[in-house]
Amino acid sequence: MPYVNKPRPYKRENELYKSKPDQIAKRVARNKARRQMEAEGLVHKGDGKEVDHIKPLSKGGANVRSNMRVKSASANHSYPRKANHKPK
Repeated sequence: MPYVNKPRPYKRENELYKSKPDQIAKRVARNKARRQMEAEGLVHKGDGKEVDHIKPLSKGGANVRSNMRVKSASANHSYPRKANHKPK
């Protein structure tokens, strides 16, 4: 944990990372996917579910309905594991 006992530099983080055009485009795509699933009634604000891209946008996946699914937040944030509990 890099920010133990000191404040996190949100302003600098935004300047260096979050305000870059490629990051803005990815955020727009994620928000669009969430709105599409909300319109279908599959997710709701505050329900603890997330929209997961089967093939991630970062790996060349598309933001189309056939590439999206609804998962719980904990399942979406975990990694597939091998039998020895290490990430695949």
